[in-house]
Amino acid sequence: MKPSSAKGKGRRLQNFLRDKLYTYFPSLRNGDIKTAIMGESGEDIILSPTAKDFIPYSFECKNQERLNIWESLNQAEGNSDDRVPVLIFKRNRTKTYAAIELESFLKLIGETDDLRREREV
Repeated sequence: MKPSSAKGKGRRLQNFLRDKLYTYFPSLRNGDIKTAIMGESGEDIILSPTAKDFIPYSFECKNQERLNIWESLNQAEGNSDDRVPVLIFKRNRTKTYAAIELESFLKLIGETDDLRREREV
């Protein structure tokens, strides 16, 4: 695959995630969530300070047929600063997945359970 085609695949995944985040966080304004320029070091999804208040995650996107999961997770962790690193990945003709550290995942689903309990009261 040509480097330009590979970058295009990566850019499509970044744009897909950006659009999904806007869907799930409709109170955010246009420009609060941006995608990084291909080849730029750091996070793939750039959040404004306002967006960071809503989204405590740092995203690394990989749209590859053969993914080195450990290398990708290390990259996500290296770019995450003080937020929870999340690896978003897919390949051709598959669903999109997210990989997150187990303790962060358990905390996330525990918060969902807390909300359920509040509604029952």
